[in-house]
Amino acid sequence: MWFRRDLRLSDLPALHAAAADGARVVPLFVIDPVFAKSGAPRRVFMADALQALDDSMGGALTYRHGDPAKVVPALAAEVGAQDVYVSRDYAPYGRARDAAVGAALSSLGARLHGVGSPYAVAPGDVNKGDGTPYSVFTPFSKAWRSVGWDAPLDAPEVKWHGAPTVPCDGPPLRPRTNVDPQSAASERGAHEQWQQFLPAVAKYRELRNTPAVEGTSRLSAALRWGLVHPRQLLADLEPGAGADTFSSELAWREFYADVLFRKPATARENLNQRMNAMAVDTDAAAHRRFERWTAGQTGFPIIDAGMRQLHASGWMHNRVRMLVASFLVKDLHLPWQWGARHFMRYLIDGDLASNSHGWQWTAGTGTDASPYFRVFNPTTQALRFDPDGDYVRRWIPELAAVSGAVHELGILRPDGYPPPMVDHAVERDEALQRFHQVTAGSR
Repeated sequence: MWFRRDLRLSDLPALHAAAADGARVVPLFVIDPVFAKSGAPRRVFMADALQALDDSMGGALTYRHGDPAKVVPALAAEVGAQDVYVSRDYAPYGRARDAAVGAALSSLGARLHGVGSPYAVAPGDVNKGDGTPYSVFTPFSKAWRSVGWDAPLDAPEVKWHGAPTVPCDGPPLRPRTNVDPQSAASERGAHEQWQQFLPAVAKYRELRNTPAVEGTSRLSAALRWGLVHPRQLLADLEPGAGADTFSSELAWREFYADVLFRKPATARENLNQRMNAMAVDTDAAAHRRFERWTAGQTGFPIIDAGMRQLHASGWMHNRVRMLVASFLVKDLHLPWQWGARHFMRYLIDGDLASNSHGWQWTAGTGTDASPYFRVFNPTTQALRFDPDGDYVRRWIPELAAVSGAVHELGILRPDGYPPPMVDHAVERDEALQRFHQVTAGSR
């Protein structure tokens, strides 16, 4: 059983298949060299989750370091395994990697079995009546619900065989980072976190956009690493407005995975190719603006609070993610890809599909039917969703002692906190003018 983004034992169809008929199972995790390109906070979370997984199977987890297309067949040959089981991977790299591993195993007379996926409904399985994919979320989500999903599975009885005949590589090095993930990196911890949040689902619709309160489940990292499966969350939801909204957020995750599965290039390229003509700034001045954005020194408190939360915790509230993304693309006129890369460097829940297409939704290059006219005003958004300024004061020490209108500082702006780096009204007009130039040029 080759574990990847499914670091749990319960509701894991691939593990059930591997353990069927009392077969002995060698649990494997491969430390792929491509992991070195991942952000340190994500690798810290992965290392902690792997330790918890190893503990849950009595220390049987086998590690191998290197190219999976070489080390997986080598381990299969070493232990005499004819079958290797995995949860299917639908991301671009994972699909190519698994094709290579499958071919290498086949040459040895063994076989790679893909069973199940990280999603309630696998990418590619939600289609219109004519078999074509959905390009807009709302009809996708309706069809997604109608397809439905299986009931969660309990953990199977497994005969672990975790004693290879040659010395075993050790677990991944836990990188050094100043980020405190503040999230449970174990299957048990994820389920405890879910049970603590479950009573609050009824208020999810009202509270999910308020970053100063604990109005969300904070399970995005657990879902990304498969400590819990979305099926398990969906099975616990009771009918109601809050549950409908929560399940819709899971549907967004699966919609973006579906889009990336069908169009892998959109991990880094515009889904809406017409938007390739949009003028963006990439000169030296643009890079300086980008540095101020990453440092949380824009002079807009809600933007700076979000960036500082990201750097300190490896997570950012979803409403604030939309605001900082809109600011980068439509106030600073920088490429969305710059922001997406920065997020993947710091987010413990960094997921290629959700991250790239979340950015594209905000940038107006993605799945939204009428996207570019949405230009978030950071001040009015802050006044609406952080009216008392509690979120801002938590993450910006320079403003902790400011009373009153923390989002509209004016003469109250303390020394050491910068003035706004741009005039939002001016930059909004500039963003819309650039968009009109694209649409005019396409006629």
